[in-house]
Amino acid sequence: MLSEEISRRRFDVDEYHRMLEVGLLTENDRVELIEGEIVEMNPIGVAHMSAVNLLTQILVPLASRRGLMVSVQNPVRLDRGSEPEPDLALIAAGPRTELPSPADTSLVIEVSDTTLEYDRNVKLPLYAGAGIGEVWILDLPAKKVEVYSGPEGNTYREKRTFGAGESVVSATLEGLSVPVEEVLA
Repeated sequence: MLSEEISRRRFDVDEYHRMLEVGLLTENDRVELIEGEIVEMNPIGVAHMSAVNLLTQILVPLASRRGLMVSVQNPVRLDRGSEPEPDLALIAAGPRTELPSPADTSLVIEVSDTTLEYDRNVKLPLYAGAGIGEVWILDLPAKKVEVYSGPEGNTYREKRTFGAGESVVSATLEGLSVPVEEVLA
């Protein structure tokens, strides 16, 4: 049996941005940089779009009262090799001269219809490793919301799940509570 080692060319965030600048990638490309690899994102379906829009509508007034703003499907620079584009992120309010970092990010939300395993097994450990204090994963097929908090290494110490008839309660943002039915309609 022959064994060949396949090498991969990894990119850092500066090279990734240069690809955008010179037109190798465009803002219309649905990609994100994950651990140095350019990963294509799935097309956005109706249920996904609806959940993102409903959450945005609910979170904007709640975030602004806390000095935060809602960033919709925009990048967060975790480190030199990862710049995911979560569906929503609550970040420090105000004008920006660079992409938000984990220190600027209070909450990340991933809406998962076809990407649940990817969000749990690839993105969630990256968010934990970067020290993002709280992540919500909306599991659209199961109609549940998973809330992860207490990052420790590449994992979270706490996981809570909310379903029908319950409200998602933030572990880190006091008073932030959203009825599950309002976002998973």
